[in-house]
Amino acid sequence: MDGSKAGPLKELPVGIDATTEEEYASQSRLLQEFTSISSIDKAWIFKSDSGIGSQAMFSISQSNLLANKRKKFILSSHISRESNNSVNFQWAPFPVEMTGVSVIVPSPSGAKLLVVRNPENESPCQFEIWGRAQVEKEFHIPQSVHGSVYADGWFQGISWNSDETLIAYVAEEPSPSKPTFTGQGYKKGSSTEKDFGNWKGQGDWKEEWGETYAGKRQPALFVININSGEAQAVKGIEKSLSVGQVVWAPLLRGSHQYLVFVGWSEGTRKLGIKYCFNRPCALYAVRAPNFESEADGPELKDNSTEDFPVVNLTQSISSAFYPRFSPDGKFLSFLSARSSVDSGAHSATDSLHRIDWPIDGLLSSSAKVVDVVPVVMCAEDGSFPGLYWSSFLSNPWLSDGCTMIITSFWGSCQVILSVNVLSGEVLRISPTDSNSSWSVLTLDGDNIVAVSSSPVDVPHINYGYLVDKESKSTGWSWLNVPSPTNECSEKVKSLLSSLQFSIMKIPLRDVSDSVTKGAAKPIEAIFVSSKTKRNDPFDPLIVILHGGPHAVSLSSFSKSLGFLSSIGFNLLLVNYRGSLGFGEEALQSLLGKVGSQDVNDVLVAIDHVIDLGLASPSKLAVLGGSHGGFLTTHLIGQAPDKFVAAAALNPVCNLALMVGTTDIPDWVYVEAYGSEGKNSFTDAPSAEHLTLFQSKSPIAHVSKVKTPTLFLLGAQDLRVPVSTGLQYARALKEKGVPVKVIVFPNDTHAIERPQSDFESLLNIGVWFKKYLS
Repeated sequence: MDGSKAGPLKELPVGIDATTEEEYASQSRLLQEFTSISSIDKAWIFKSDSGIGSQAMFSISQSNLLANKRKKFILSSHISRESNNSVNFQWAPFPVEMTGVSVIVPSPSGAKLLVVRNPENESPCQFEIWGRAQVEKEFHIPQSVHGSVYADGWFQGISWNSDETLIAYVAEEPSPSKPTFTGQGYKKGSSTEKDFGNWKGQGDWKEEWGETYAGKRQPALFVININSGEAQAVKGIEKSLSVGQVVWAPLLRGSHQYLVFVGWSEGTRKLGIKYCFNRPCALYAVRAPNFESEADGPELKDNSTEDFPVVNLTQSISSAFYPRFSPDGKFLSFLSARSSVDSGAHSATDSLHRIDWPIDGLLSSSAKVVDVVPVVMCAEDGSFPGLYWSSFLSNPWLSDGCTMIITSFWGSCQVILSVNVLSGEVLRISPTDSNSSWSVLTLDGDNIVAVSSSPVDVPHINYGYLVDKESKSTGWSWLNVPSPTNECSEKVKSLLSSLQFSIMKIPLRDVSDSVTKGAAKPIEAIFVSSKTKRNDPFDPLIVILHGGPHAVSLSSFSKSLGFLSSIGFNLLLVNYRGSLGFGEEALQSLLGKVGSQDVNDVLVAIDHVIDLGLASPSKLAVLGGSHGGFLTTHLIGQAPDKFVAAAALNPVCNLALMVGTTDIPDWVYVEAYGSEGKNSFTDAPSAEHLTLFQSKSPIAHVSKVKTPTLFLLGAQDLRVPVSTGLQYARALKEKGVPVKVIVFPNDTHAIERPQSDFESLLNIGVWFKKYLS
């Protein structure tokens, strides 16, 4: 009975035949090699014990597919400058994993390190103060004081005071008391404590800040004394104000110490804030808690803040965030997204401002806001296009005390800028002869540690220095730093080395005389291709469309795009009008014209590469997520014979359906109606509104679609709820169009959990191979 030794019949996964399974297996092996490439997230510089050179600490991360999390590591290096203008990084032999760590923040002197471990349940939040060789202090802050510390990159703010005894930070406010019930009914005197003899009701529902903030309580401001472990909420801040990005104000002799923070008022409701810079915000100052000296005990003086009102420092401007004090404490610089707030666009051109900080400590809500870098409406060719989505280092200053080093967008590239906050002079200091993208990691005195990459080059570390530090006029020199973080598998190196990319300028056609000068300029697209012809005269082309719409496709490395390029596809990343990095006039031109102007820009870009002989009109696919999915599903409806295959991640398919379920219904109004939609927005849209929304949606063209389409949807998406993608996919199935739908039950708008990201990208590769081979 030989049959008794046979194993069970192999059963293929649903929707996969034997041929497809082989493709899955082949592509997944390569994809794992791309997935294992580490990312360089942050860096810090410390003075060397010897006084020669400096010590660097890099935070890197890597996907852990089996655990479905990202691993975080610390990699250290000693930096020494040589006399011949070279630099030497001596790397530690191995990185150290930071298990369970939410955020780390070194003290200003570098003598201490704060390590925060947020709980995954109702356990206390753990604060650790590290010295050079040991954990010196450990504090457990109970949920009755506050919840998790914000580590989201937006509300997040952790700041040491100058003598390194106090730390200000942003954390979730304590859980509110909820009604308690027993077997006999309601129990008076509800509390947050648990008791096996009763059960908790839900209590009143509270607004949240939307996508990625579901279940997060309001961000509030706290200070901890690291000598005593005493943590206190900062008093005097209105409950309706969400706080973030806190910094300590300069300590003035004979004056109280203040905290400066960003505050967002919720108004009648909270609208989604992730990627939405159009939420009004201001800088506020509040008196810091006054802890008694250690000799008197760690108690907080009760009257420390009650007699001092919170001061709005930026009443004259609708947006202010990322506050940074100058090294001498004489002025406070900050970014503003007032173009976003005033127009309603979710993101737009930023501006940089400063206010003088009073030397007498008398704060005023009427402080003069000085414009340092204004909004650039229309940039001349090759000129500075404005500030975009810039983020500041905790210490962005050169030694002159007035020059900031920041990262911004310049067309399709990310660049490093120096900005003189007194004169307003802006210089592009990353190499101008490179189409790669650059980002500053940290400063080593007046030198810069940066990371650069391109669509065909993995991220690598660079070291920049002024050639003539005295004149500061001869430009910057950049050294490539050999680093373990540059490493990837030999197979990935070989595949990437066979690729090339360029940034194309593509003239618009049939431009209306009514458009602004900035909106009539050529658009840009990044074209990635093989250096040599493969088998056919033309490699299949995937047109890749970014979301937003006010975002940008950058000339930086992307594991997902590197993977798609390496399995035989050319790529065209189109930065249609409305993208960041090209001036405010081009960006604002899209408002009210979604589904037409952006669609036409993409079609112009496709025709451009076909006319250049770089693509075949019979081998085109299209891929996009969010608003890029909006364009993807529009294109297969408006140009039904153009694309062989399509893939859409959490696509906006029906604005009329989305407006009632999304966390950003105002986005629907502004993109559909233009800036006037900001004033028309209501949570009770009229029949006229809904009719317009439907007419501007991909669902209006669904009857014409023939293109096989893959849908990748996050079930927890609050931005573009899963119902919009499912409705469109079902409509295609109804017509007999080939459709594949994968829903990730625990993912939000960005399908970025490691396993979900892997499966979605693998399915994109297999789907396109199926229809384009």
